Amino acid sequence: MSTKVATKAAPAPAPAAPEPPRPVHKSRRAWDEAPRWQIYLPLGIYLVFTLIPFYWILLFSLRPAGSTSLVPWPMTFDHFEKVWTERSFAVYFQNSLLVGVATLVMTTLVALAGGYALARFNFRVKQLFMLALLCSQFVPGALLLVPLFEIFAELQMINSLGSVIIAETVFQLPLSMILISNFIKNVPYSLEEAAWVDGCNRFKAFRIVVLPLLRPGLVAVGSFAFVHSWNHFLFALMFLNNQHKQTIPVGLNTLMGADSVDLGALAAGGIIAAVPVVIVFAFIQKWLITGFSAGAVKG
Repeated sequence: MSTKVATKAAPAPAPAAPEPPRPVHKSRRAWDEAPRWQIYLPLGIYLVFTLIPFYWILLFSLRPAGSTSLVPWPMTFDHFEKVWTERSFAVYFQNSLLVGVATLVMTTLVALAGGYALARFNFRVKQLFMLALLCSQFVPGALLLVPLFEIFAELQMINSLGSVIIAETVFQLPLSMILISNFIKNVPYSLEEAAWVDGCNRFKAFRIVVLPLLRPGLVAVGSFAFVHSWNHFLFALMFLNNQHKQTIPVGLNTLMGADSVDLGALAAGGIIAAVPVVIVFAFIQKWLITGFSAGAVKG
């Protein structure tokens, strides 16, 4: 005779009572407590003082000669046509563009090679070389005008855009090499080693693995070199005597006479000189901020 033992299921445990919510203590900052007008008023004043000069130069370039109106109406483009055709700004613009692009390419290539050597190789005079690069930033370009002029005269490069391109590249290289080297140090060395294991040589590993990661740094260095060479006045003034070889900064200087200044033409020339720089920064501002912030990390 079989006996069945009935097992009674244990009662389920009662659900635990929910814990009372903990009070959240928000850290209050100074600007959270300040009224909005205390923030917007200084920003508005700064914006006004920043935009007034731009409006003023735009006003002089668009209103007719002799007008004293504070609104550019009737609007005219005679000043732009005058500086572009009669004052040879078309030639100045072409020369400045050639100098800027050539300086950008040469500075980026040389700084890329030098920055990689500083970041990946150790040699005896490395620290001394880095110190020399930093100290070179304290030397103004005006101190080297005479020796540079003598060198370019011996090489028969006076009145040649090549002299300005070489001088601009040399003066841009120290800072560019430091930025690129710091940016390369942020790329893990193990990525290159993995590429070597896969059969790549050093150059191929750099081109495939490291170079794509350096895009923000290259954009920052290249844009800085372009803008500096576009706006630089001293080298073009000293090394270029031929009017058809001069750049935009020198061309703007020719608009200011000894006794009078054509404000309309000068304003139009200033806008022509500023437009390429504004366009460049409008397209690369994201890459530029990322590149400079990454290049500023300790090396």
